[in-house]
Amino acid sequence: MKIVPAQRCVYSFSASMVPVEEVYPGEQVVFETLDALGGNYDKIDFSKVNPAAGPVFVNGAKPGDTLKVRIKRIELPRRGVIVTGKGFGVLGDEVEGFHTKELEIEKWAVLFDGMRIPIHPMVGVIGVAPQEGEYPTGTAHRHGGNMDTKEITENVTVHLPVFQEGALLALGDVHATMGDGEVCVSACEVPAKVVVEIDVSKEEIKWPVIETNDAYYIIVSLPDIEEALKEVTREAVWFIQRRKTVPFTDAYMLASLSVDVGISHLVNPAKTVKARIPKYIFTGV
Repeated sequence: MKIVPAQRCVYSFSASMVPVEEVYPGEQVVFETLDALGGNYDKIDFSKVNPAAGPVFVNGAKPGDTLKVRIKRIELPRRGVIVTGKGFGVLGDEVEGFHTKELEIEKWAVLFDGMRIPIHPMVGVIGVAPQEGEYPTGTAHRHGGNMDTKEITENVTVHLPVFQEGALLALGDVHATMGDGEVCVSACEVPAKVVVEIDVSKEEIKWPVIETNDAYYIIVSLPDIEEALKEVTREAVWFIQRRKTVPFTDAYMLASLSVDVGISHLVNPAKTVKARIPKYIFTGV
């Protein structure tokens, strides 16, 4: 199994990224990741947040394909950290100074001032080279990136649209647990080891899709949250329409009956939203 060390990382996604490893579909890879702050908890350097290990060149992945990344295992350390401060997060104008808490991590919980918060390991940043331009690892778009979506956890498959030859996959910013919104600007930030299995599909998608045992989550990231919510709703309706071969209005009504639209995070330059489409729509209850 190939290993991508934490020090081989990028701070932005672009077509000019130089691959540090090369794999074939069906291979498993271990990504060793730094935490979102690179271990620097005294002062945040926003040009060096969310280091993403990689990128990895996937043989056979071509523009128009879909990269399928199965999250097999996330290995956590015994401690993590959460930070906030003036200007950070949703209520940053109500905070003075800079604040850091070190958090102990047990097998089933993260400890916060004696409280046990259920553990939920997740990958905050996962993406590929975009079609054009350069996207810092602190933000997200069609290529993936800093989606901060807590459904990106063990035993799910992340589907990413491929824009460049070899896809150029990188990931990082692992959390031991996080609430939807990530409202104070951070979660339980940790270094980690993430074991994934990589495959390629000829199915074409416009935005990242997370597949769990019982649902598909379409993920959209845009600077304006109202536009993001409209786009993710449109994508969910189109997803249903294509798979069930029904008229748009039927898919629209079916979405209103069964699709859950929610927020992944509110604090990054592009706000990320999600639409959960239950699989029973396609398989029957």
